[in-house]
Amino acid sequence: MTLAPLAAGPVLTVTAGIRNREAVPGRIAFLASPTALARTTRERLVDRYGDCPPAKATVVVALGGDGFMLETLHSLLGNDVPVYGMNCGSVGFLMNTVGEDDLPQRLSSAQEAVLHPLRMHAVTMTGAVEEALALNEVSLLRQLRQAAKIRITVDGRVRLEELICDGVLISTPAGSTAYNLSAHGPIVPLSANLLPLTPISAFRPRRWRGALLPSSADVLFQVLEPEKRPVAAVADFTEVRDVVSVAVSEDRSVSVRVLFDPDQGLSERIIAEQFTV
Repeated sequence: MTLAPLAAGPVLTVTAGIRNREAVPGRIAFLASPTALARTTRERLVDRYGDCPPAKATVVVALGGDGFMLETLHSLLGNDVPVYGMNCGSVGFLMNTVGEDDLPQRLSSAQEAVLHPLRMHAVTMTGAVEEALALNEVSLLRQLRQAAKIRITVDGRVRLEELICDGVLISTPAGSTAYNLSAHGPIVPLSANLLPLTPISAFRPRRWRGALLPSSADVLFQVLEPEKRPVAAVADFTEVRDVVSVAVSEDRSVSVRVLFDPDQGLSERIIAEQFTV
């Protein structure tokens, strides 16, 4: 089963500041991961700027690492409230530096990136249907010792009759620096309108390194020999086991807004990552 085609278009919109909103003390929602650093930072920021529920905020400030930022974005999908991350974790690719001074000014001068997720439609061996959204990637992974066998169809045309592998993933541009990069997939600029399709430890065809698909593509993964070679599908935090088919396409009806300090926007970070050695 495939999803209906979605209109092609840019996967990124960048604007300056918070669109038609004023970030004022008392209208900022502060969310923190469970770490001690994130909790104590939140306490100091709330004492200084106040706090309110995310549903009533003009902006949400997420305190933690990239994982917590991803959780926050998922919780706010479709709410049209921008999220500004402060890095209280390790890598912090989606985060800004921690700073307590002049926070309203930092928020109002931040650059905004509008991101659209992938929608996963998975069917299991029992016939159950599961749907989930992914801001990073949708991945198919073997569940047991034997390699998976997967057929790949793009826009109704079989492109790879049989991929024997540990798995395969399709990534958003924003997620191309995450699992996709670890699997030796290409980093994709946000404005490229492309989705990386990357094998994970491919055995046959051994030399296949994946593909770059248009953001409008409908991709269907069909699991071959699912009883003997079971496969799980994962969309960010949602795992569905024993799948027989997984359809994936970009869902432009859903969006999240992410804020970055000037000259440190997501597009710049993705370009810089390609020169990191």
